[in-house]
Amino acid sequence: MKKIEAIIKPFKLDEVKDALEQAGIEGMTVSEVRGFGRQESHTEVFRGTEHRVDYLPEIKIELMIENESLDAAVAAITRGSKTSAKSGGKVFVSTIEDALHVHA
Repeated sequence: MKKIEAIIKPFKLDEVKDALEQAGIEGMTVSEVRGFGRQESHTEVFRGTEHRVDYLPEIKIELMIENESLDAAVAAITRGSKTSAKSGGKVFVSTIEDALHVHA
């Protein structure tokens, strides 16, 4: 079993979700996160004071998949998250030793 974590631009979430559904992959967890990397910081004015903005809003998606679905899932995420920017995001893949369902 594999865990995929992807950091994408917020406006690409629906495209990634649609691409995953088209690939037959269901279920993911979505979190709003903030990060910085290659993009340059900028300043914004709030109540008359300039503030440097280093951390930009991003979306983190996480999904657990069977090994045989890995290539299709990564391809779907990559296809759905492409932008014209230097970096449309990142995809991380790790191996899951065990997964358990918690029942009430």
